[in-house]
Amino acid sequence: MTRPAYEFDPYLNDPEGWGVSLAQVAEIMLPCLDAAAVKSVAEVGAFAGDLTRVLVAWGAEAGARVQAIDPAPQPGLEQLAAEHPQLELIRETSIDALPRIELPDAIVIDGDHNYYTVSEELRLIGGRAPGVELPMLLFHDVRWPHGRRDDYFDPDQIPADARHRTADGDGIVPGDPGVVVGGLPYPRSAAHEGGPGNGVLTAIEDFVAAREGVRLAVVPIFFGFAVAWHTDRPWSEQVAAILDPLDRNPVLERLEANRVTHLARGYQRQTELWELQRRLTRQQQLLERLLDSSAFAVAEKLSRLRAGAGIATEQSVVSKDEIRAALRD
Repeated sequence: MTRPAYEFDPYLNDPEGWGVSLAQVAEIMLPCLDAAAVKSVAEVGAFAGDLTRVLVAWGAEAGARVQAIDPAPQPGLEQLAAEHPQLELIRETSIDALPRIELPDAIVIDGDHNYYTVSEELRLIGGRAPGVELPMLLFHDVRWPHGRRDDYFDPDQIPADARHRTADGDGIVPGDPGVVVGGLPYPRSAAHEGGPGNGVLTAIEDFVAAREGVRLAVVPIFFGFAVAWHTDRPWSEQVAAILDPLDRNPVLERLEANRVTHLARGYQRQTELWELQRRLTRQQQLLERLLDSSAFAVAEKLSRLRAGAGIATEQSVVSKDEIRAALRD
């Protein structure tokens, strides 16, 4: 599998290096688009434009048009659209845009990561393409944390009966279906993992199970990448040849499990360090106040006078010199 002929930065808007952008799998995604001779692709959930930037560069070489669907595009995406007229920026939700746009050859679904939204997106696409004409569908976040656990960009936009109780400030960690203090900060994620109607992969699997001739391949890296397509497409075998060695590959599964475990542990250690720093700062401020306290100065003098007079005391008063030494250390 060859690297694209152009360079890109998959960590452009990922300063912590978590690997959150779907651009991380460009070397897998783009050969799939090429194998299917895709000439039009729509990206749902373009956000800051990390993947969009890759798709625009690819589209310039492949002669393909690119659409970015996002109701709240970030400045990076807006600038990208201004610099590349061949990129169509659609400032709508996927639910509003998908019924009216011309269906492209491929659709990237990486918007609101919850069962309801993904199911609605697939329902709209599937209703317009009920058979072999189904576009190639490409997905992100089909593994932990949102493969089996909903996340809501805005919970109020999800019908109450389709929405799970959220974590509300607690965090999540791999291997724990609930929420924990100090876990990764996903405050709008469901408070529990698993079960029906929960998570991106669950929505995709339900869609695929209800349709004849549709295959789903899951590549378990960088929070999970998946591709679904109709197997009667003339390019089906070429795409399968790319994805077969990667589909639910057990080595990749272990690598990703290890990666997210260390992400969670690293974040937990970082939060512990933040808390320790906060406590040390408070203690330092308190000691500095003691140095300036006239009451403390009087107590220190009285302690010295008692000691000089041979008067025993149960507790000795800490001196200012000791406090200064502690602050220097």
